[in-house]
Amino acid sequence: MQRRRFKDIVSFPDDLTQEAEHLRAEAEKLPPGPERHDLERKARQAETAAHIHEWLKSPGLRPPE
Repeated sequence: MQRRRFKDIVSFPDDLTQEAEHLRAEAEKLPPGPERHDLERKARQAETAAHIHEWLKSPGLRPPE
């Protein structure tokens, strides 16, 4: 029996960016309040995580010598 491998179609930062866009769209539908604030906060966290991931994967970042 062979094991099936799953290959990511969307990269991790792109997935986070899409999730942030989705969360912002959902927040726009809600009136101002705690639920909307929570969705906007989660969207900012996803965008920040995508930026950090890109920064960590950048070729200019090297371990200390």
